[in-house]
Amino acid sequence: MFTDRVEAKWIESFAAVFRLCGIAANEPVRILSETQSRTLNVQLAELALWSLGACPFHIMVPTPPQTAPVPVRSTGASRALRGLDPLVKPLSGPGLLVDLTLEGLLHAPEVKEILASGARLMMISNEHPDVLERLAPDPALMAKVKRGTGMLKNARKMRVTSSAGTDLSISLEDARTGGVWGWTDRPGTVAHWPGGLCLAFPNAGAVDGTLVLSPGDANLTFKRYVEAPVCLAIEKDFITAIEGRNLDAELMRDHLAAWGERDAYAVSHVGFGLNPKARWDAMVMYDKRDINGTELRVFAGNFLFSTGANEAAGRFGQGHFDLPLRNCTITLDDAPVVTEGRLEGELA
Repeated sequence: MFTDRVEAKWIESFAAVFRLCGIAANEPVRILSETQSRTLNVQLAELALWSLGACPFHIMVPTPPQTAPVPVRSTGASRALRGLDPLVKPLSGPGLLVDLTLEGLLHAPEVKEILASGARLMMISNEHPDVLERLAPDPALMAKVKRGTGMLKNARKMRVTSSAGTDLSISLEDARTGGVWGWTDRPGTVAHWPGGLCLAFPNAGAVDGTLVLSPGDANLTFKRYVEAPVCLAIEKDFITAIEGRNLDAELMRDHLAAWGERDAYAVSHVGFGLNPKARWDAMVMYDKRDINGTELRVFAGNFLFSTGANEAAGRFGQGHFDLPLRNCTITLDDAPVVTEGRLEGELA
């Protein structure tokens, strides 16, 4: 994009999301940001809330110092609240909390306490508002995401295969499952915009097999399309080998090794996208600074494989890969929900 200025159409895009969140007149709304947050989105959130008659107020914290051995991007595990325990209380309690931190609070340890207090946590992904405008939440998507989430919750096993060689077996026993359609209107829940995703956080040791990344799949930590095949061997939740004599494989190997810890190689979550508005090829149209890659996480029919933080398995590390794959077949207890990248049955 060329000019980062407030546009009336973007105020309305934000207002549409807040309406779906059930904002009431004169309702106090907390806007959490950090010093390096996208200023345009912070302004749009405030103006949209004012336009609905709400009473927004800001809580801004300094972006924390870098402590990781590599650049950190798109983790969903913001460190913005670390060391600020007294701040958790004002962020808690009934009402809406708008999360505009760079990485988002989804996997942050503080979220459990905030949600338990009855807060509704609305994460607005660090995307340029041009992206958010295109992916405005669709009320029709909620029913589809709920169906998909129900399928995940009731299943005992997920299997993922592809003609490229992917063959993963994932136990869903005691997994934490969830779905995101782009807004939250119930106390104690969290959502992110853009939405359209069903996912599961498997229990420890639940994932085995082979994952093959093919050209056109994406590594969203690098905001880069894969250009040559990369084969990941996975045993009891952990990547044990990254095979490929190409730049994509070398980048992954060096990035994970830099963390110097085993948990960097562990599975975070698995799932599939349902959003028909989202485009797998959208990343070619934007500069890296303009996107967070959420669109590719939710495009319809993708298999999303992620490494890093997994509360269900007791892991909160910052290392994180989100890898949306195309053209996979996903079955739940042997029933197909995605066939070669196409949604099946009630999810189509």
